[in-house]
Amino acid sequence: MNVAIIKYNAGNIFSVDYALRRLGVEPVVTADKETLMKADRVIFPGVGEAATTMRFLKEQQLDQLIKDLRQPVLGICLGMQLMCRHSEEGNADCLGIFDTDVRRFLPQSHGQKVPHMGWNTLHHTCSPLFKGFDREEFVYFVHSFYVPMNEYAAAQTDYIVRYCSALHKDNFYATQFHPEKSGKVGERILTNFLNL
Repeated sequence: MNVAIIKYNAGNIFSVDYALRRLGVEPVVTADKETLMKADRVIFPGVGEAATTMRFLKEQQLDQLIKDLRQPVLGICLGMQLMCRHSEEGNADCLGIFDTDVRRFLPQSHGQKVPHMGWNTLHHTCSPLFKGFDREEFVYFVHSFYVPMNEYAAAQTDYIVRYCSALHKDNFYATQFHPEKSGKVGERILTNFLNL
């Protein structure tokens, strides 16, 4: 199976590469359009800032390419947020794959820290990504912005507000959390994605 990880100006790409290698998959990290179009699976990970990253994607003409992909695509963290319509981070217009916006966490009390960092639970999972899940599972998060509840919700998490911790529409899947840092649960999610 050919798995491509989109190479762009974002962090965390190589931890995804390492996680896939642990599963016996040797992905290619690339910005080559032809390689991305021909891949069996494409992963769009990232840690970074939305406006800067969208500018880079547009300059490289990767924005339209990502929207045109027809194979299963998995966005992770910033990758998920960039798949939405607009982000409050840098007031950025994003890819618009998911017709919803990304908002900044606004703490309601002293104990609510931003970024939301650490382990939290997934509930109301409803996507092939979560095949075999029969209870709430813990996964690892690091983020200051979130996607409000919407029709594409594939999993939910509670922190300050209830929000979408995963999205699914057609061949596009996305997680706000980091499956590559979520131990055995994350491995199951990545395996489910590879087996779609």
